[in-house]
Amino acid sequence: MTETVLLIGGGGREHAIARALEDSEADLYACAGNRNPGIARIATDFEALETTNPKAVREYAEEVEATIAVVGPEAPLEAGVADELEAAGIYAFGPKAEDARIETDKAFQRRFMAEHDVPGCPDFETFVDAEAACDFVDEYDGDLAIKPAGLTGGKGVKVIGDQVTAEEGKEYIRDSDYDRIVLEERLIGEEFTVQAFVANDEVRTAPAVQDHKRAYEGDEGPNTGGMGSYSDATFELPFMTEADYAEAVSIIKGTVDALEDYRGILYGQFMLTAEGPKVVEFNARFGDPEAMNTLPVLETDLLEILTAARDGDRLPDLDFASRATVCKYAVPEGYPTDPEAGAKVQVDEESAGDALLYYASVDERDDGIYTTTSRSFAVVGLADSITDAEEIAEDALAVAGEEGLHVRHDIGKPDLVQQRIDHVNELRGE
Repeated sequence: MTETVLLIGGGGREHAIARALEDSEADLYACAGNRNPGIARIATDFEALETTNPKAVREYAEEVEATIAVVGPEAPLEAGVADELEAAGIYAFGPKAEDARIETDKAFQRRFMAEHDVPGCPDFETFVDAEAACDFVDEYDGDLAIKPAGLTGGKGVKVIGDQVTAEEGKEYIRDSDYDRIVLEERLIGEEFTVQAFVANDEVRTAPAVQDHKRAYEGDEGPNTGGMGSYSDATFELPFMTEADYAEAVSIIKGTVDALEDYRGILYGQFMLTAEGPKVVEFNARFGDPEAMNTLPVLETDLLEILTAARDGDRLPDLDFASRATVCKYAVPEGYPTDPEAGAKVQVDEESAGDALLYYASVDERDDGIYTTTSRSFAVVGLADSITDAEEIAEDALAVAGEEGLHVRHDIGKPDLVQQRIDHVNELRGE
């Protein structure tokens, strides 16, 4: 039986999902607020609609007679798109709004971890009053991470002792219009993520990935949605041990056990500290860019995973190619604070060479593809080593050129990877 799969979302992550389904026994349809030309070339049809409108998504799903839906971004999950589809009898691979709170409500996330004794939870307090939060900053013995409780596209966190001083942190709290703030201990270490397929009380995990949130080379500048990421040819990253990875997986499994009927992707973002992995946050969907590291090396048919989840069957064991990946985003000049749209994208799937090209937020016109004010496209190199994968990604970026674009070229380069290794060794006293 050929499945009809509806993909919800139009970013680079969703382009990676579409590519992973391209050779499956599936008719792919897609809907998003922006038209992604890469997805449009794969899908049978691409509908422009507001994906945070559950009724509009349901109506389109019914129109195309979808048998499975895959929800890419977090905002539709928060809006209850999975709930609406289930009510219409359409299986959605993605959590209902209540379960998606593990990402969409950081205050809930921390209380949930504390109440269920999920390991790796840092010290934290939640506040609805800005002055009470500022008093806590003054009283706390150490640095703090300041987090809005709701969704901010990965750009709302400020870290005292890293990005801001304590006084600047308090000013940020007072000037923001966030209705709830989470303050938690600043974790020192190296960040990594593990993404897990979850359904029917089963968990299947993917190789660890390291994202790079800061806008500029050397981990400088403001936070972004993610400038790029890398994975190794093993499940661990070069600064990790097998035990570190296993501990992160154990935390994810403990969280799934506490969530009960969770389904979809559960993405754990961890900090590898001197005491082991701690939870920075959970996400209720694939990471962007981490999906572009994970899905190209997934050798198990993604459709087989989706149908097993829907049918209540055992999830298949996942096979991943033993390949390293390096993903680098090209973003509009000035991103994220003052992005300038309108630069022509000079690279396409054919001219990218050995790299994979994933479109994100772009504007396709009669004479070509142009940047908008958000992340534009990503290139991914795959090879036996991180170094070789990075060189493949750079070759594709050379075709794209620099005009109107900004790229973090240091992602995946040997010296930056070695810095991560040295940092963890130093934390461990090695």
